[in-house]
Amino acid sequence: MKSAFTWPAFTKKVFCTGFASLLLAGCEAPLNLEGVSQELQKQVRRTDQFQALTVNHQDIYAVGNDGLVLHRTVTAPDWTRSVIPGKPSLIDIAACPDQSLVALSTHKQIFRSTDNAQTWQQIDLSTGEDLMAINCAEDNSIWMVGSFSTILSSSDAGESWEEQSLSEDAMLTGIQFIDRNNILISGEFGLFVSSNDGGLTWNEPQYIPDDFYAHAAEFINLEEGWVGGLSGKILHTQDGGLSWDLQSTPTESPIYGFLRTDTGLYAFGDHSTLLKYQSGKWQQLSLSHPPVYFRDAVALPEHAMLLAGGLGSLVSVEVADNQARLSQK
Repeated sequence: MKSAFTWPAFTKKVFCTGFASLLLAGCEAPLNLEGVSQELQKQVRRTDQFQALTVNHQDIYAVGNDGLVLHRTVTAPDWTRSVIPGKPSLIDIAACPDQSLVALSTHKQIFRSTDNAQTWQQIDLSTGEDLMAINCAEDNSIWMVGSFSTILSSSDAGESWEEQSLSEDAMLTGIQFIDRNNILISGEFGLFVSSNDGGLTWNEPQYIPDDFYAHAAEFINLEEGWVGGLSGKILHTQDGGLSWDLQSTPTESPIYGFLRTDTGLYAFGDHSTLLKYQSGKWQQLSLSHPPVYFRDAVALPEHAMLLAGGLGSLVSVEVADNQARLSQK
């Protein structure tokens, strides 16, 4: 009977070692940086984390991490990318009536541009407090709010500053100008305060129930407004913050902002949340977009809006008949 063939031990070792090497060689692909290079050529990248938007006449600006500033016109979809020297982490931007721009960084700095974001003047702030939001008044004065209920303002384009405090150990998160004289500020622990003389003095603070942390606020006048926060909560007042009603929402995602357009009032937030307010109720608008945070939004022509957020998200959305769809605008 024919005997079974047996590999010599040495031969088996050489064969197995060589075979394993061939397997490893076949599995190990050569390093390919083409994808990285292609991503770096894009004006909008997946690594971008957008924090704020503003509209300046016919131009839109978006700011985010590493000094990022994106610019496009309202009617054109293509962005131009630039980076502020030093790559500051930018958390807010505002357009002033004189068409200058002011951007706020996390390192007690603001950056001001008078040439459509082509160049920026760095202004270091002497305050010891952290600042969260920036805005411009009708007279082009610059206003910021932050920790320990601090209110910082400049009437000379940042040459000098006046620092006020409400003497509350609370982080102020937003400042809105209703008109030249009337200002509303919201913040941590439900703090809500107003001024009727352009910020020279401040009224006695009101407090939103349950220490509500307002991530965003939107008032249509001195009496009626909304605040949004964690767990999808939105509160509504019709008496200037003396009382608040909790409104039902179809989400538990944090609400980061509000936007008024010609089609209504919207709220947006984490997990690509987009809500519309209609007949006293908040309705979820479905978007075929990956779940990212939306931090800010601006209105676009023809019933559209632009949402900005994480993972390079700059999302144009058309809204009509309580339906939302992604747009190329």
